[in-house]
Amino acid sequence: MTQPPKGPILIDLDAGPGPSPSEAPPVPDLTPMPEGAAMGTVAAVAAYRPSRLAAWFWRLLGALLVTVITLAAWNFAVGLIVANPILGYAVTALIAAFLLVCVLIVIKELSAFARLAKIDTLHRAADEALAEDSLEKARALTTQLVTLYKGREDTRWGRDRFAARRDEIFDASGLIHHAETEILAPLDALAQKEVQAAARQVAAVTAMVPLALADVVAALTSNLRMIRRIAEIYGGRSGTLGSWRLTRAVFSHLIATGAVAVGDDMLEPIFGAGILAKLSRRFGEGMVNGALTARVGVAAMEVCRPLPFAAKRRPSVRQVIRASLSGLFAQDKR
Repeated sequence: MTQPPKGPILIDLDAGPGPSPSEAPPVPDLTPMPEGAAMGTVAAVAAYRPSRLAAWFWRLLGALLVTVITLAAWNFAVGLIVANPILGYAVTALIAAFLLVCVLIVIKELSAFARLAKIDTLHRAADEALAEDSLEKARALTTQLVTLYKGREDTRWGRDRFAARRDEIFDASGLIHHAETEILAPLDALAQKEVQAAARQVAAVTAMVPLALADVVAALTSNLRMIRRIAEIYGGRSGTLGSWRLTRAVFSHLIATGAVAVGDDMLEPIFGAGILAKLSRRFGEGMVNGALTARVGVAAMEVCRPLPFAAKRRPSVRQVIRASLSGLFAQDKR
């Protein structure tokens, strides 16, 4: 066994200094980037369209169940009338009241679909009038728009201002732009507030509630409520089925355009470049889900608005994200 040398150890430095620590490659970050899993799940659920065979299966199953339940209720009421007339007629009255409520719900849903169809008709008519530069079609369109908001006090001032100058405008684009500026401007502001509130709620729940599926439930309910409120603001009061139809339309459009994704470029206006790589996993998921909710809200405004964005610019998704999410957490003012 060799003995270690005694005395000082000399190191030859003629070969030059070794590599500097500053030249060492950075340590790779193995933490996965936030992807907004909750909003991705919501988008997949909302935009899912069953096959034609599956759709017919559920329709026929529903019709069969309704038939069986109706016959069972009828036989039960008739048998009860024979056995105990007073109790039987009371139960029959309850069944009749329930059927009346069902009919009223159906009427309400049909009315909601009619209002949504009217909004869609106005939107297409505006595109057609602008494309053809037809003053006649523009006047007919604005008349229908004023009629749509006739009973709403929050649009009275805008309708009065529009009526004051309506006869002075003799080109289609100017007339439609005037209607958009005077009548729809306050409604756009209300819709943006709804989008900001929904984005804040989704971001906060995702970041602060570590329960399984809590973020998915919060994102789904918040987006459904947001889209329904936006439809109500623009005059397309929607029922349960109408709200789901709007939600499917909005998410289908976002998926088709590849907009159900967000990256650093969307959150840079709030915190700065590379923020997603510096956030905690849960915090980053909350910010991404909130940003995607803001993007869904802007798309819902385009779908529910009776006029396309022409005189007024389409709301910037970045500005909506900044307004809705920047106040959630303290920022570094340096």
